[in-house]
Amino acid sequence: MHPATAKWYDRRDSVFIEFCVADSKDVKINFDKAKFGFSCFGGTDNVKHENEMDLFEAIDVNESKHNRTDRSVLVYLRKAQPGKPWPRLTKEKAKLSWLSVDFNNWKDWEDDSDEEMGNFDQFSNIMNNMGGEDDLADLDGPEEESADSDDESEYL
Repeated sequence: MHPATAKWYDRRDSVFIEFCVADSKDVKINFDKAKFGFSCFGGTDNVKHENEMDLFEAIDVNESKHNRTDRSVLVYLRKAQPGKPWPRLTKEKAKLSWLSVDFNNWKDWEDDSDEEMGNFDQFSNIMNNMGGEDDLADLDGPEEESADSDDESEYL
């Protein structure tokens, strides 16, 4: 078993963890008030990944959720005490080799008065609407008949 590589970031009312496991199968998430567990099989080798941690603060188990995509598993941990920043994800100060801060999504919200996206369903909808190949616009524009495809006989 190997720990899955993960990135995390803090928000006013929640903490997000993205486990970077492609083609994950048999995903199991264990939400506990002060602990968190993740396991799955994934990757081309179908390796078993398992991560467990004592969380920095308590979470609301009933409001915490996850969403699996082909590339990763995004976990939403609802803070038991919204508005309290988490300087790290785990209770221990030890650096975990498999865990890093997601600086692309990190936001210094302590000074910010903007409304946060308060529930995972809205976040999940955004993720689902990100789309795949079917949703990409045709970069060449709409298909038009070529001007010389039917006109060649006129010039011969």
